[in-house]
Amino acid sequence: MSNKLKNLRNIGIVAHIDAGKTTTTERVLYYTGATYKSGNVDDGNTATDWMEQERERGITITSAAVSALWKDCTINIIDTPGHVDFTVEVERSLRVLDGVVAVFTAVDGVEPQSETVWRQADKYHVPRIAFVNKMDRVGADFFEVVKDVTNKLGAVPLVVQIPVGNEDSFRGVVDLIEQKAIIWDSDILDAKYDIVDIPDDLKGDAGRRRIELIEKLADFDDDLMESYLAEKEIDNEAIYKAIRKGTIDLKIVPMLCGSAFKNKGVQPLLDAVVKYLPSPLDIPPVKGTERIDGGKTEIRKADDDEPFCGLIFKIMSDPYVGKLSYIRVYSGKISAGSYVYNPIKNKKERIGRILRMSANKREDIDCAFAGDICAIVGLKHSGTGTTLCDSGHPIILEKMQFPDPVISMAIEPATKADQDKMGIALFKLAEEDPTFTVKFDDQTNQTIVSGMGELHLDIIVDRMRREFHVNAKTGMPQVAYKETIKKSVIQESKFIRQTGGHGQYGHVKVQIDPVDRGNGIEFVNRIVGGVIPKEYIPAIEKGIRDAALSGVVGGYPATDIKVALFDGSYHEVDSSEIAFRMAGSMAFKEGMRKANPVILEPVMAVEINTPSDYLGDVIGDINSRRGQIVETGERKNIKIIDAMIPLSEMFGYATVLRSITQGRGTYTMRFDHYTEVPKSIAEKIVGSK
Repeated sequence: MSNKLKNLRNIGIVAHIDAGKTTTTERVLYYTGATYKSGNVDDGNTATDWMEQERERGITITSAAVSALWKDCTINIIDTPGHVDFTVEVERSLRVLDGVVAVFTAVDGVEPQSETVWRQADKYHVPRIAFVNKMDRVGADFFEVVKDVTNKLGAVPLVVQIPVGNEDSFRGVVDLIEQKAIIWDSDILDAKYDIVDIPDDLKGDAGRRRIELIEKLADFDDDLMESYLAEKEIDNEAIYKAIRKGTIDLKIVPMLCGSAFKNKGVQPLLDAVVKYLPSPLDIPPVKGTERIDGGKTEIRKADDDEPFCGLIFKIMSDPYVGKLSYIRVYSGKISAGSYVYNPIKNKKERIGRILRMSANKREDIDCAFAGDICAIVGLKHSGTGTTLCDSGHPIILEKMQFPDPVISMAIEPATKADQDKMGIALFKLAEEDPTFTVKFDDQTNQTIVSGMGELHLDIIVDRMRREFHVNAKTGMPQVAYKETIKKSVIQESKFIRQTGGHGQYGHVKVQIDPVDRGNGIEFVNRIVGGVIPKEYIPAIEKGIRDAALSGVVGGYPATDIKVALFDGSYHEVDSSEIAFRMAGSMAFKEGMRKANPVILEPVMAVEINTPSDYLGDVIGDINSRRGQIVETGERKNIKIIDAMIPLSEMFGYATVLRSITQGRGTYTMRFDHYTEVPKSIAEKIVGSK
């Protein structure tokens, strides 16, 4: 068992859009024998980009899980999207992975979405190796990317390979540990490679860089340090061992290079995955709590004999088998037909079938063991982020956090026949994707869908049409504004109703304060001495949170407000939960009106790449969009502008940028923060509602 776990790697391939993640995955599958031919993104025949929309657009939308075998190791690979609108797919994959291959392009280096996924990997403490792809492209510069990894990501890159040749003359790599060159004889898929002596023109550089590699490792490996200072010969096994330890401890990032499209560098990358990335035995045991409100800390080791514990990280609707729940098994084992426990909802779930997934293909298996990633059919009460466990040994793992949607639009069925189908489709899509939300607006009688960007919502509407056969009409995208306050107030509110029989009485005093961005609505109970019975406190909090769903300026959700309940009174006969819920709601609304309420808007971090000839025009356009330039840089004669621009000003920007730069400019953006809307803009927003 321990041998099986020792030879298991659960890895993800992450990167910025167009860095070559899917192509790298395709080559990995081919060289490991998992597929008999390698697909290409441009031809629309890749294994992991199996959705029609992915093949048409040449982008990855949903993370796909595949398995491969390499040198006695089973490698479970999740190919994740690079587009910022689908960041949630990366987030939930990283939550359950043990290691990551970060792909960068040798031309563009560390791009904005690379930084985002790197921060996500930092959050979950996931060890990484880096693969610098597209070494055959004009402008490729491996060592510039190494510098980028240091400067932009704050990581410690460890160069374990250097390229042989560059751009169209790239033909292989020098392995600095083995001190040999690996040279491919051609670009074709089955190209053989030869292990030869290091070319004469690279011997000096390779020698210097090997010394640098050993010096870096000696910084945190005492045995290596002793051998190095004593000027002893350091054997390769000691170097591999030190690199593995440093990678797993998140101290270094081994850097490799190649060209996945030209079939060069993939086999050494697979060797590096096996040598440097952790098995389930190398990572700390998972921790959780006994109950949803805390309780004793529980620990589960990666072992079949431990009580079962797993985390659902993804839900998918499959037209053939229904709802698929992707699960990472952390400990114990499960078998088809058995029962597991959902401790959050206090319900038992029956496992109908267990499937080993290979993108959209599936294979029935009888059991899943510690360390496995598989899909379950038959769950009724469990969604994304749910812990499943053994009913006799409950454990709740840390909850998965997802960003709030930043863009909304109205949607309605095209025909009466589409009406019922649309509701079912939206429910299933929202169940799959935690960053996609659906709500009904009572004021306008419209269904409002919200997501992470225009492309995100566009894909949702397209999926409704293709997968659920629902034709829908959509309105213009709307920005997800929020409301907050700028000053503190104390508010006293009473809800009193006197009718025949029992009346209603609820009386609360609250202090309402603004808090830092991103804190949402905080409720604090400071009641002492039982001036309000404790059974009414949850009702007051519910009233406050309900009231916060629609603010007082434009009816947008309120956020970043702390409400402290410190006083009040009750009536022996007339007080009830409903009365205190109403009093809490009134106190929040009335207090918010007095606390200088303002509207907040989402601001995007935008990176624009433009030829220097158009720099002035692009900056002028950014200023006209209320944008702020953070910094400008240069890479290979291309000017790079980092700016903060309100989302409301970014609709249709792709067309404008193409026009300004004669089709040569590109941009990427991701949500960064919420900020106060200028008064003149706020008046327009409220006036347009």
